[in-house]
Amino acid sequence: MNKIELIQNLQDTADITKAKATAVVETLFNEMTDALAKGERVEIRGFCSFFVKDYKSYIGRNPKTGENVKIQPKKLPFFKAGKELKERVDR
Repeated sequence: MNKIELIQNLQDTADITKAKATAVVETLFNEMTDALAKGERVEIRGFCSFFVKDYKSYIGRNPKTGENVKIQPKKLPFFKAGKELKERVDR
């Protein structure tokens, strides 16, 4: 399922206009993105959680030249499935 399909399903299920369904989905994604950008955790009970992991700098290797390269510190978003989601997928 992609974003357009999600909007369509919301529109059909809630019996609302496409504009309203789009606004709901956009607001949800924007709020989640803003929270993660601030370093906050986003948790949807029973479904999943999103959080940001911090990585320190390290020395990597360029596979093409074999040269050592310093990798800068970075932050990456992570997804962790909730118990109910895991159980439902594993049926």
